[in-house]
Amino acid sequence: MPSQYQPQIFGWIGDLDKGGNYLKGADDRLLYANDNYCAFIRKTLSDQIFYLSIFLVTFALLMPAIYMCFSLILDLDLKDESLIYITFVTILITSLVALYISIPEIYQNLFTRRGSPIIFNRKTGKVYINESYFFNFKVLRNPLTFLHPNKKRIKEYDWAHLQGVVVHNFSRCSLNTTILMVCKPHSHKTIDHILLDPLRVGIGSYLVWGWVNNFMCANKLAGLNDGKYKWEQETQFKDQIIKGQGWPEWMVEAFNATSQEELAEIKQRHHIKQ
Repeated sequence: MPSQYQPQIFGWIGDLDKGGNYLKGADDRLLYANDNYCAFIRKTLSDQIFYLSIFLVTFALLMPAIYMCFSLILDLDLKDESLIYITFVTILITSLVALYISIPEIYQNLFTRRGSPIIFNRKTGKVYINESYFFNFKVLRNPLTFLHPNKKRIKEYDWAHLQGVVVHNFSRCSLNTTILMVCKPHSHKTIDHILLDPLRVGIGSYLVWGWVNNFMCANKLAGLNDGKYKWEQETQFKDQIIKGQGWPEWMVEAFNATSQEELAEIKQRHHIKQ
């Protein structure tokens, strides 16, 4: 059965309802929470090690494959062995594309992620993301910029415009992922999607969504000290996770806004267009 979203979501299993009092389980993805906002990471240390291992193995396999394809292509006679030639060219192009994807993933998991935290403010109904992307298309002007990831997406979204969705990754382990779809108001036209909780088995796919849903809907706000940083450790959380990651000053202030009026005042003071 296809989803109702436009465009379609590959691997869609089902939508997650808002409201209600969900079964919740923040586990080690909850970084910090207080009465105003909470912060989740999308990649734990174990995730980073897992993905780093996969892409290092991919990188190690691709290099000899690319070398072999180059060598064979140069040795072949295009007229007499055209089919074999085309096959090796196709393998070569595929390998180069895979290599281009692998290098950024290796770099990000080694140096740049810090878990890519996502912030939920329940009193203003705002959600904040700040994600690092490796690809830098200024490489033609200065090849060295390829090694300096850009902060491509620093966004403020309305909780009302986000829809939780579970998708299947079609692995042998039957792992599911929770994604937040950003939709245009009063429609299912998606304008963005945000990773919330990757690679869970079965009911585990719903636990982080349940925690976030309960928090944003003010359902039983127990467990605010379940994160890595306790309620009173907000300064340490911001120093160790937020500082130096390119968050705008107004946005860091907005984490703790307690009303739409206070948020508007923060934006006005920092000359941010509403």
